[in-house]
Amino acid sequence: MMGRKWKGRIGVLILLALWLMPVSAQAGMPETVLVGGIPFGVRFMADGIVVVGFAETEGGALNPAWAAGLRQGDVITAVNGEGVASAEEMSRRIGESEGPVEITYRRDERERVAILCPSESEEGRRAGLFIRDTVAGIGTVTWVDPESLTFGGLGHGICREGSGDLASIPDGTAEAVVITGVTKGSPGEPGELRGVFTGEVMGSVGDNTDCGVFGKLDAAPFRCGPDVPVGSREDVHAGRATIRCTVEGETPEEYEILITDIDRRSRDNRSFTIVVTDPALLERTGGIVQGMSGSPILQDGVLVGAVTHVLVGDPAEGYGVFIDNMFASAG
Repeated sequence: MMGRKWKGRIGVLILLALWLMPVSAQAGMPETVLVGGIPFGVRFMADGIVVVGFAETEGGALNPAWAAGLRQGDVITAVNGEGVASAEEMSRRIGESEGPVEITYRRDERERVAILCPSESEEGRRAGLFIRDTVAGIGTVTWVDPESLTFGGLGHGICREGSGDLASIPDGTAEAVVITGVTKGSPGEPGELRGVFTGEVMGSVGDNTDCGVFGKLDAAPFRCGPDVPVGSREDVHAGRATIRCTVEGETPEEYEILITDIDRRSRDNRSFTIVVTDPALLERTGGIVQGMSGSPILQDGVLVGAVTHVLVGDPAEGYGVFIDNMFASAG
């Protein structure tokens, strides 16, 4: 009887030890990595044809797609019962059809059917839809392993429009981006980095998780920073730190921040709060803006995390993810 009790206690102690063990020890993180801070683009085929908007109609007539019940974020998978592989194919088949068109689409993980009555014009039959078959966005590289050339970035996942679920990104590519401007953030209005894809493919992106996107590069970008030690949540403390990001052109710079409100038990992408204090960054961007997600956070010369979200009410404040959470998500 006593022996069974002690076995139970030992089991509890083992589980407690695993819970308290630094994530870095469990995740097998490298000792050092190249620090990022460079912008990159993610491009991948959408899982279907995504509705992104509705065209204006002549004379105030009701938009055909809207009247059929389609909404922004819906994912169209078939026209008249046959699958469609591209936005171009879908537009062509609607234009060549006669009478009402059956549209199969997905919303909130449920398959639905809409009966669309295209409008007639001199240019042909029109559904009144803006659609896309590829998804592209801009983020920031957090780190690159100089030996394997694996990398992590963004600090959070890429989600499907409408549902908020993580998107599948098969055959995704990482592409070079040049930052061309900034829409400055203000209370209630998140800003964003504006950039253009250069056409240079840097590598592949395959894993999309709550704590970042991960892939492999063809070569280490020359604008990466030097090798830095990889920390863990135990290294993070309240106080001064820096973020490394690119808000103009292609050259990263470091900016001062404060780390506050640390959640040591965090396993998600909101592990601690950051406050931008650097006058130069506040002047340029107003604080944290879209496109800066993934910007590496350095404290005491150690890579400890990445920028993930901005607080809409105050663009100078946002969240960071523990770097060990990113590596644990990378597998």
